[in-house]
Amino acid sequence: MMNSAQLISLLIQASYFAAAVLLIMGIKRMSSPVTARSGIQWAGVGVLVAVIATFFHSGMHNVVLMLAAIIASTALAWYSGKKVAMTDMPQMVALYNGMGGGSAAAIGASALLGFASLMAAPKFVAAQPHVNQSQLVLAVLGALIGSISFTGSLIAFAKLQGWMDKTFRFPGQQAVNGLCFLAAVAFGAMVVWHLEPNYIVLFFAAALLFGILMTLPIGGADMPVVISLYNAFTGLAVGFEGYVQQNVALIIAGTVVGAAGTLLTRLMAKAMNRSISNVLFSNFGGGGASAAEIKGSLKPIDADDAASLLYLAEKVIIVPGYGMAVAQAQHKIWELSQQLIKRDKQVKFAIHPVAGRMPGHMNVLLAEAGVPYDLIADMDDINPEFPNCDVAIVIGANDVVNPVAKTDKSSPIYGMPILDVANAKQVIVIKRGKGTGFAGIENALFYQDNCRMLYADGQEAANKLIAGLKAVDSGGGH
Repeated sequence: MMNSAQLISLLIQASYFAAAVLLIMGIKRMSSPVTARSGIQWAGVGVLVAVIATFFHSGMHNVVLMLAAIIASTALAWYSGKKVAMTDMPQMVALYNGMGGGSAAAIGASALLGFASLMAAPKFVAAQPHVNQSQLVLAVLGALIGSISFTGSLIAFAKLQGWMDKTFRFPGQQAVNGLCFLAAVAFGAMVVWHLEPNYIVLFFAAALLFGILMTLPIGGADMPVVISLYNAFTGLAVGFEGYVQQNVALIIAGTVVGAAGTLLTRLMAKAMNRSISNVLFSNFGGGGASAAEIKGSLKPIDADDAASLLYLAEKVIIVPGYGMAVAQAQHKIWELSQQLIKRDKQVKFAIHPVAGRMPGHMNVLLAEAGVPYDLIADMDDINPEFPNCDVAIVIGANDVVNPVAKTDKSSPIYGMPILDVANAKQVIVIKRGKGTGFAGIENALFYQDNCRMLYADGQEAANKLIAGLKAVDSGGGH
């Protein structure tokens, strides 16, 4: 027969197992736009089950403080989640991911300081505490990775928020970064060997500083990959600290998130035709232009003429980018699409894997606007259709449609897979101005003979195009 303590322990472990299953199934459901919303709910319920089960552990302390922290943080997250604009979603993801890494680092710090206090306790022959060496090593590894994710994510947040320059570089930067990382590793090894508080402080100082230095030189164009990478870091850190705490829920959840983040990072880097090391240690994404001079000129078009092109078209492909998010134009673009569909036009949306500033950014915006999932196509599926496309509308996208990625070997984005918008019969680019994209590279598409520039805010342009279509219907168009 089980006693009450054994029964509670069994129920806790069963709850952790159920939480892990819910988390894994939730992440699986997030892979499809159709089930993504319910996947988030499943994963949320899994986390809630794990949190509740944790309170039933024997020897729990500071329950009142823990409850106060949970209530305060839940209220803050609920409020900020409701208030944050869709354009700021990448910043929120970076910030929340940083909090996860910081939490893992804090767990590691608590464990290391606890181990240090045990080792410093008076020695008794029969009761001398024993520190598990593997737990100590994993505590250091988890704290190192979590610290890097914490400060690195905060820098990514500051860049995306516009609080600091996209890049920050100085001579010998990579050497300084390397020395800082080696210092963090060295202090970490000294913590494992000696477990002294002074070494723990130096270890965390070096690890936190390296997270900052590592992210400072990375350009804005690489932010989607960086956010995904730090997500993987946070998961791995949580998994390591879960082993230190002997908490099954943390081990499983951290491992799953770390694996998912790693796979996503690889996919994102592949979508840019670049290695992870190239993302972290190159100077791409911070400015500069293609070495080859772009010939031709920008050719503007007014909204009425653009509406006439759309009116005569049979197939239209819309390519959204971050500019659409900035203008919060997704609803108006969908309204324009509905007007085209009502006139028997075939309409599709083309999504590049790194469009926007976080993975899936454009999919989230279009889903919010109510665009049906069957109208949204990935890059590999839609690219063969561009030659048969009468009009391609590019709204706020830049680097992901730049043909120099295929034609100019001197360009920093050469080799990056792009949407083949240049192959469409006619291209209408909606932009507020003549600036370059987030990578700071001039776009050769804009100078092609089949491309016209509609200079306007996304919402304004969509409204004018809708009005233009209606004017053509009534005989008032061109």
